[in-house]
Amino acid sequence: MTDYHTVYKGDPDDTTKWDDIQRKMGNLPAKEPGWKPEAYQPEEEERKDATWVEGKSAEELEELEDEFVDDRFMAEYRRKRLEEVQRGVARPRFGSLEEIRGSDFVAQVTNAPEGVWVVCHLYKDRVQDCAILNQCLAEVAKQYPNTKFVKIHPATPRCSGKCIPAYPDANLPTVLLYRDRKCLQTMVGLRQFGGRSTSPELVAISLNRHGEVCGDAEHQEQQVRDLVSRLLVQRQEGGTGAAAGRQGQDEDSDVD
Repeated sequence: MTDYHTVYKGDPDDTTKWDDIQRKMGNLPAKEPGWKPEAYQPEEEERKDATWVEGKSAEELEELEDEFVDDRFMAEYRRKRLEEVQRGVARPRFGSLEEIRGSDFVAQVTNAPEGVWVVCHLYKDRVQDCAILNQCLAEVAKQYPNTKFVKIHPATPRCSGKCIPAYPDANLPTVLLYRDRKCLQTMVGLRQFGGRSTSPELVAISLNRHGEVCGDAEHQEQQVRDLVSRLLVQRQEGGTGAAAGRQGQDEDSDVD
């Protein structure tokens, strides 16, 4: 019959007092440090804020929808994004200077969608200042498609809600600013926009004196920078001489 023996071994890191004395005397090598597990450090939870969401692609967000279906942040984020999309769809876009007839004035200008600015230019082809302003307004209309730009002959019946068959050429060009079924401003003459040396940037800045017609505050700052850049280019190209020649004609400008 085989004898079974159990051998008990102590902790290899344990030492006797005799061994400790011998190590102090240098008779035994220094004891190697025993193994210890690293201290537990929990993984930092990823913050799922707006920055985290913006960094995800559309495909990644779709994959995460199931995982975070009960997450309040994701639900709120989806709600806000949906509202932004709906506002973008509901917001009318224009982008051009449209010619309208007198019979269209009420529908196109007075009854424009709520919250939409309408810039209505009363003009005549034979008036040179009207041609200058039409060119600038057409450019501004492209840059700010959320604002409606139209032009109409002032002799057309029902313009501005009444018949003005003898509207004086001296008052042309005239710009009417409409919003929410009200005419909020009447701007008479090209001098309101800087005279014959005007530009699309200066026209936009002039319109914005009466509200956020052409963009918000950020866009308005960019308009000023663009105007300064245009003036610098004109100076470099020698355009200041021609502008100075026209200055006498524009001394009555109301634009600062």
